[in-house]
Amino acid sequence: MAEIERVDALFDDIWHFAPGAPPVTIELMRALSHAGGYVAGAFDGDELVGASVGFFAADRTLHSHVTGATRHGAGLELKLHQRLWALERGLERITWTYDPLVRRNAHFNLAKLGARPLEYLPCFYGLLDDAINQGDETDRLLASWPLTAPHVEALARHEPYEPSWPRDAVVALADEAGRPVAGPVDAPAVLVAVPADIEVLRRADPGAGKAWRHAVRDVLGGLMAEGRAVTGFSGKRYYVVERA
Repeated sequence: MAEIERVDALFDDIWHFAPGAPPVTIELMRALSHAGGYVAGAFDGDELVGASVGFFAADRTLHSHVTGATRHGAGLELKLHQRLWALERGLERITWTYDPLVRRNAHFNLAKLGARPLEYLPCFYGLLDDAINQGDETDRLLASWPLTAPHVEALARHEPYEPSWPRDAVVALADEAGRPVAGPVDAPAVLVAVPADIEVLRRADPGAGKAWRHAVRDVLGGLMAEGRAVTGFSGKRYYVVERA
């Protein structure tokens, strides 16, 4: 319980939740760990620098509910540990949700880990009141990490991996002077931009933040609803979307 209480404090230090509104309680983390779920911490010496909580889902899947880190590199090590943990239990994939507007998370999830978005989920958690999400709708992408796919295994070995998406893709949503500008979406492969730092933008210009939220929902969410596949994240700024 003492370690789990430290996880709770770490999560609160990252997100600054409203009173009584953490994504997972101390008691639930204790129950999940006792029942065989995934509750793990990353330590630098005696200091807790990251933690992750997940539970078993359908079809041999672990759903990673919340992961946070305060030290560079701890998040990646946690995900790699999570992958090995899942493989040891015969699981085939790990899923999680993330905000499609957070560029660094999109790059981490798609380019560094090799996960792929399966579904666009508008306002998935309703309205949250933590310091990061306050005042914004909680649109999420459901990411799926196929644990034994060749490109995932290569990335897990820290080998370079160059995706083979079309280089003639057209820009379906551009970032022009910090504002979203829609373009054509009927090409076989299109690029969907996200802002450089949505968290800073929301505080500095809430109107621009809302414009990005709805533009990405309309363009990226619309393309995914039509059955197109997100196949990568290019140049640390664009989702790559192709016809399936």
